[in-house]
Amino acid sequence: QVQLVESGGGLVQAGGSLRLSCAASGRYIVSYNMGWFRQAPGKEREFVAVIDWNGANTYYAESVRGRFTISRDNAKNTMYLQMNSLKAEDTAVYYCALKFDYGLGPSGDFGSWGQGTQVTVSS
Repeated sequence: QVQLVESGGGLVQAGGSLRLSCAASGRYIVSYNMGWFRQAPGKEREFVAVIDWNGANTYYAESVRGRFTISRDNAKNTMYLQMNSLKAEDTAVYYCALKFDYGLGPSGDFGSWGQGTQVTVSS
């Protein structure tokens, strides 16, 4: 069974950058598409980005497209989310997950959620 652990969150000023990591253990992630989601206080969890098994294809939510970059290093069993030009509305707990189907979009069978990492952007 795979365990995912997010890290890299913190407090940053608007316009700043952060890089989140999602480290996997217990199973190699190379055969899985993977995604990032976020949940702000009082809101439902929302899709952020997804990446296919070898990093060749990605898909982003409109709200982060052009500012965030999803990537992965299968040799390190780790996925990343580079977040630039951060805005106050990016404040949320960020979660990573495996995608158990072959689609590359915001919907589908996501699971094995990590515990999340808090990102706070001050305006």
